[in-house]
Amino acid sequence: MAVSVAPLTTTVMNSVAPNRVGIASGVNNAVARGAGLLAIAVLGIVMLHSFNRAIDRRLTEVNAPIAAWESLQGQRTKLAAASLPEEFDQMTRQLIGQAIGESFVHAFRLIMAIGAALAVVSAVVAWLLIGTRAQKDPLER
Repeated sequence: MAVSVAPLTTTVMNSVAPNRVGIASGVNNAVARGAGLLAIAVLGIVMLHSFNRAIDRRLTEVNAPIAAWESLQGQRTKLAAASLPEEFDQMTRQLIGQAIGESFVHAFRLIMAIGAALAVVSAVVAWLLIGTRAQKDPLER
């Protein structure tokens, strides 16, 4: 998304009258910063929720011992960095480690799909709005 900042700023600045450039710049910066914070908060919640659902499903599939479930309960916010105590045998550690990794990848893919969908939607909206604005007489601006 960083590559879209300069073209977006240029589009915003070119779409307003010269005496409104300062206001347009301030609004552009405020919206960009607010959107970034909101995206991190919302997508973080979606990532954690998706990871939790996936790890529960995978732990059920591999019949993980109750002790593994209990060990992971307090570490769910660590996502892929969650670790198991050394008391588990190597096979159990590998199965649960694989479940953690697969759950993280599942949640990460969901976040990337949401990001891609938002980029497509914003491109369509920009195309429609810029197309509508370009059809007007340029002297009206």
